[in-house]
Amino acid sequence: MSPNRLLYKIFLLIKNRNTVPRWIIFFLDLAICAFALIYAFLLRFNMDWTVVEQHGLIIPLATVTGLNILFFRLFRTYEGIIRLSSVNEAMRCVSAVFATSFALFLSIGVSEFFNVLYIIPTSVLFIYFFVASFLIFAYRIWVKELYRRSMNIKFSKESVFVCCRTGAGASLLKNAIESISGRQYKVVGFIEEDPRHWSKAIDNAKIYSFESAKPLLIKLAIEEIFIAENEVDLALKNQIVDFCLLNDISVKVIPAMQKWVDGQLKSRQIKAIKIEDLLNRPSIQLSPAHVVDYLKGKRILITGAAGSIGSEIVKQVAQIDIEQLILCDNRETGLYDLQYQLEQQECNRDKIIVSVSDIRDGDMMDFIFKTYQPEIVFHAAAYKHVPLMEMHPCQAVKNNVKGTKIIADLSVKYGVERFVFISTDKAINPTNVMGASKRIAEMYIAQLNESQKAPSTSLGVEGTGAYFQHGKTKFIATRFGNVLGSNGSVIPRFQNQIDKGGPVTVTHPEITRYFMTIPEACSLVLEAGTMGAGGEIFVFDMGEPVKIYDLARKMIKLAGYIPDKEIHIAYSGLRPGEKLYEELLNKSEKVIPTHNKKIMISKVVNNQTNFIFESIDFLIDLAEDNKVEKVVKQMKSIVPEYISKNSIYQKFDFIENSDQVSISV
Repeated sequence: MSPNRLLYKIFLLIKNRNTVPRWIIFFLDLAICAFALIYAFLLRFNMDWTVVEQHGLIIPLATVTGLNILFFRLFRTYEGIIRLSSVNEAMRCVSAVFATSFALFLSIGVSEFFNVLYIIPTSVLFIYFFVASFLIFAYRIWVKELYRRSMNIKFSKESVFVCCRTGAGASLLKNAIESISGRQYKVVGFIEEDPRHWSKAIDNAKIYSFESAKPLLIKLAIEEIFIAENEVDLALKNQIVDFCLLNDISVKVIPAMQKWVDGQLKSRQIKAIKIEDLLNRPSIQLSPAHVVDYLKGKRILITGAAGSIGSEIVKQVAQIDIEQLILCDNRETGLYDLQYQLEQQECNRDKIIVSVSDIRDGDMMDFIFKTYQPEIVFHAAAYKHVPLMEMHPCQAVKNNVKGTKIIADLSVKYGVERFVFISTDKAINPTNVMGASKRIAEMYIAQLNESQKAPSTSLGVEGTGAYFQHGKTKFIATRFGNVLGSNGSVIPRFQNQIDKGGPVTVTHPEITRYFMTIPEACSLVLEAGTMGAGGEIFVFDMGEPVKIYDLARKMIKLAGYIPDKEIHIAYSGLRPGEKLYEELLNKSEKVIPTHNKKIMISKVVNNQTNFIFESIDFLIDLAEDNKVEKVVKQMKSIVPEYISKNSIYQKFDFIENSDQVSISV
């Protein structure tokens, strides 16, 4: 019978009898230890059996076996499944052998103290320990390897490539992939960006550049490529995926080693690559120690705490040793879910205040500021959906403008140190109501920042009246593009349409958008809260814009379908207020670099500084009276660059200045 057939029969035997009874493992370990003791005596006495017999073996064997029974039961060495045993289980067995040897060694000292002849020489004990430990450890590894080889007979090996940094961890990654239970992979090559490693090998697997690996991937009919998480440049990752999609090669992501279960890679941890993995840019390092030092011990208010950005800010801030964290949102369910997530993070519940409240309610907001005295405010609450706000301009003004005004005014009244406003790239040359409302909010806090320096300032909040002449609050704004995974973003909608069999709806074949991750956005918000001196608008380097049509095609391919054949792409037309291209800067804005090349400061020129407060107050009054057309006209008056696109409000763009709504003074 061939060795392979013998191994296969052993595999079938193991398969039919799931595990060997524990008592067999127990007695096998005892037998190995008994053999190790006999071998230790023989080695000690130059392999002379006659001398060993004269010395006597019965009592030493009985003593060692008795102690081994005790310690094997204490360490429960027989409970592990041998073919699945890990180094930890083998070390537990070695510890039991060591405990036996140590107990015998102590007994030598006792016997010498009482001048009693001892039957096991010290040298024999040392030899016994090393021989028994080696045999117990080795036979477990041997059985595990035998099982793995028997699995190789049943499962044919699949050749794969791995894209990762070929450092010290590459060999561990290769072994982990080839040891995955239920699948048999053979790593035949690595793809690496660093040219210094090309043409070298790791455990007989050669390292290639991606260009040199391409013909080999086709020649070897490779069906899968594994990409190590957080180790591959985004550009290379996209090149690999594009090539694989053209050649029907599956691309999967392997989690970082820190996420492996008990140090072993499980098949369920290997996931098919998602579109988010291809849009994520390298994380920006934003001096987290500096942020932590500044926020530590502070009382922090976060509005819109249940939203996409707000909730991530909450989770990051909650990990810092702050004095108090006040969460404000009018979404009850969202706050409840967030509260549960914070409890799972084991955050200090006494430091977290959850308030179901509306930023438009001046009295309630005043109560929150008066009661909790926040030192830092992160204002993330806003209406953000362009088509809906185009239908409801008054609601956009009441939430995005009035709500911001209330929180900003109260920040001055109660001496808040910093007010960080989360804006949007749609506030730049706005073409819709939502973007214009956010731009007006930017203008308000910028002017409020300047007005605190004036000799006399009188501000008002609904329900609070006029107050305060000078303030110390530093007002800072941050602008973001689209964030991946946010509520209502395009990617979940596309995925839902793909799951239903299509069609995938794209508004226009040329529409493009910038994307960033939620953690990146929140890192910028936190950094802005520490580095801003007041009055700045921080603009983030968003990278290259993404064509939404290409995004849809790639998502369809990643799902295993053929675009325009199995799943069609349909054009729905631009929605009201939507524009083809987002912008990062207004033409009139000046850009100032910061210490981080990914972050810029936009210096905005305000031409209405004299009457901005009165203009906004009048706008809010119009919104309260639900005068839709007058609201839009007033917004266009405040923001001259607001030119509507694909909207019923385009008719107001060409009205002469004399026809604009007058400012109520």
